[in-house]
Amino acid sequence: MSSVDRVLTGDVLTFRLDDEIRHLRESLSTAPARSARTLVKDGPQGPLSMTLVGLKPGGSMREHDARGPVTVHVLEGSVTLESGGKSFPLATGSVAALGPGVRHAVNSAGGAIFLLTVTATSHSGAAFD
Repeated sequence: MSSVDRVLTGDVLTFRLDDEIRHLRESLSTAPARSARTLVKDGPQGPLSMTLVGLKPGGSMREHDARGPVTVHVLEGSVTLESGGKSFPLATGSVAALGPGVRHAVNSAGGAIFLLTVTATSHSGAAFD
């Protein structure tokens, strides 16, 4: 059973991002380098996952990939997205989109909050399993 005490799946979910960011900041204040707050998780592997991620200055997410397409939407601060040997600086208001299976890492020299969205896809290219 999840330790999260709020609804993460359903036909219609709404959020006030400023409230969610406030909660994230509170957890980030005691975290070593990063913290995350899941907003949507539809099933154990998705088809859709939305997570607010907070990175302290110098914080990072190590290189990884995702089963489906990914977006990174920077809400505060700035991050550098690393993928394929290239660096992509993203400031507040920037969005990056990655295809399924694309390896990437995210780091922030000065700290940041971003919305990470992942959509699961099947091998046939359909949006959902």
